[in-house]
Amino acid sequence: MKSLPNILTSSRLVMALFMFVALAAAAGAVPWVSDQLTADAQLRLERWAFYAFVIAAVTDFFDGWLARKLDAVSVWGAILDPIGDKILVCGALLGLMALGPNPLVVLPAGLILFREFTVSALREVGAGRGVKLPVTLLAKWKTTLQLVSIGAEMVLASWGAFGLPQEPSMIGGFTLVAHGLLWLATLVTLITGAQYWEAARKALA
Repeated sequence: MKSLPNILTSSRLVMALFMFVALAAAAGAVPWVSDQLTADAQLRLERWAFYAFVIAAVTDFFDGWLARKLDAVSVWGAILDPIGDKILVCGALLGLMALGPNPLVVLPAGLILFREFTVSALREVGAGRGVKLPVTLLAKWKTTLQLVSIGAEMVLASWGAFGLPQEPSMIGGFTLVAHGLLWLATLVTLITGAQYWEAARKALA
């Protein structure tokens, strides 16, 4: 049972990879596969990608909760968990941009990717010098905001795949919500990035 949290974390990596490949294939970016897809198959891939994203996002909560509940916190889990989060977020953003670049999505997506890679680099440099950058409460909320907003953007980008109503008012309202959440997540992401940068600067000075 104590291996269950790490199994969930590992499954998040697998589902994140599947999600990205499915979105890339639906967007026509996978050679020899996308060319053979029918319109219905592309829509199914978009739905499967979203379902994989949701399941992977849920495991982000349960793996940590189970690790504490089962007293199974491990070094391997502590390493895999943030990696799984970043791969899921980055893979989903890249998949979204493959489906069709949206000016209101590209900029926040780029800023989120920039922050995630920068913080990962800071952690690596800090670890090499014995400096730890613990996850803050705001950073945990950041991850939740990212996952919720990206999920909303995936639904918006694959609206037709879910057979949702084509009423302009409904689409317009959902668009505002999805983009608003993404920009809010981006703001919190940048704030936490600045906090980590300052903490690293002081620790490595």
